[in-house]
Amino acid sequence: MTTQIDIHPAWYGLHTRSRFEQVVFDGLNKKSLEAFLPKITVVSKRRDRRKKLRVPLFPGYIFVRSDLHVHERLEIVKTVGVVRLIGNTDGPISIPDEAINSLRIMVEGDDPVATSTRFRKGDRVMVVEGPFVGVVGTFVRYRGFGRVVVAIEALGQYAGVTVSEEHVERLPDIV
Repeated sequence: MTTQIDIHPAWYGLHTRSRFEQVVFDGLNKKSLEAFLPKITVVSKRRDRRKKLRVPLFPGYIFVRSDLHVHERLEIVKTVGVVRLIGNTDGPISIPDEAINSLRIMVEGDDPVATSTRFRKGDRVMVVEGPFVGVVGTFVRYRGFGRVVVAIEALGQYAGVTVSEEHVERLPDIV
C-alpha cells in the first residue's frame, strides 16, 4: 500500500539572469503561474536627469508560487531568464506566506525600503566612485540611507570614511 503525499502550493525563490527579473515575471504569468516581483521606487542616479524608476527590491530574484509538481517545475526552470530555484542539496526551500505578505505590504507603501545584505562586517572593499575613489579598506557598518562606513588602516591605526553604498565594491577574497 502506498501513501499519497498531500502537496500544497508554496512560495519559492527564483534566481534570474542579471536584469531579467521582469522578463521572468512576465514569462511565468504567461504560463499562468503565480509570481511576485517586489519593486520599489528609486531616483535615477544619472547625472543629466532625475527620474523616478521602479526597480526590483532584490535584484536577480523573484518569487513563484507552486506545488513543484514535475511538469510545473520543468515549466518554471525552462522560463527564459531563470537560472535556478533557490535551495540546498535537499531541493528548493519554500518561503513562508507571511514573508511574502510582509513584502507585499512593504512595497505597496511610499516609504523607502532598504536592504543591507550586500556587505558583511570585515569584508574587504574598494571605493570605485566619488571623492575617495581608489581607497581600499574594510567594511565596518551601514549608516542608513545608502551610506556605509569603510575603515582604512595605516601605521597601525584606523581612519573611517562614510561613503555612498553604490560607490563601494566588495573585493574578491583572493585580493
